[in-house]
Formats: sequence, C-alpha cells, structure tokens
Amino acid sequence: MNEPMMAAIAIAIMSIVTILLRETPFLIFHDPEKTPKIILYLGDILPEAIIAMLIIYCLRTVSIVTSPFGIPEALACAIVAVLQYWKENIILSIVGGTAVYMVLIQLVFV
Repeated sequence: MNEPMMAAIAIAIMSIVTILLRETPFLIFHDPEKTPKIILYLGDILPEAIIAMLIIYCLRTVSIVTSPFGIPEALACAIVAVLQYWKENIILSIVGGTAVYMVLIQLVFV
C-alpha cells in the first residue's frame, strides 16, 4: 500500500473515532432529566478545573527569582482576569492579556 493511501486511511479512522467519542455522550445522555447527578456536577466544575490546570501549566516555567521576576506573566494574568470580570467576553480577555504580555516582553522587559 502506498504512503498517500495509508495517510488517507489513518485520517479516516481518526475522524471516525473522533466523531464517535464526541457523539457518545449525547447518545447516552440525550434526555437531560435522566442525566446522572454526578455527570451534571462534573459539567459544572470541570471547566474551572481545566482552566486552573492550564494556568498552572502555562506558568510552570516562570521564575520569580530571576529577572523579570514573573512580572509580565502576573500583569497579563491580571489583565485577563480584570477584562473577564468586567466585560465577560472570553475573546477580549484572551486577546487583551496576550497583547499586554507581548508588549511587556518585547518592549518593557527586554
């Protein structure tokens, strides 16, 4: 079998598996009143837990004992939190925090 054919088969298999994984919860829990409470509870708490894990992962290499002491990262995180609290717009928060961080590391903390 040639290489493009193997790639096409691999992509097809990955697509089918992805679709099945994403559709399975909707097939199992199609009636919201029959959804187990633990699933509803996990649906409430997991987004915040995942965001917390992503923040920890992103900040894991920041050094607070060497220059710039994590100041750009702390300011960017603060901007994201303030924008999210103020405007409740995730795109604005992410873009604002990223812009502030890039300006700080490119122009201020060179």
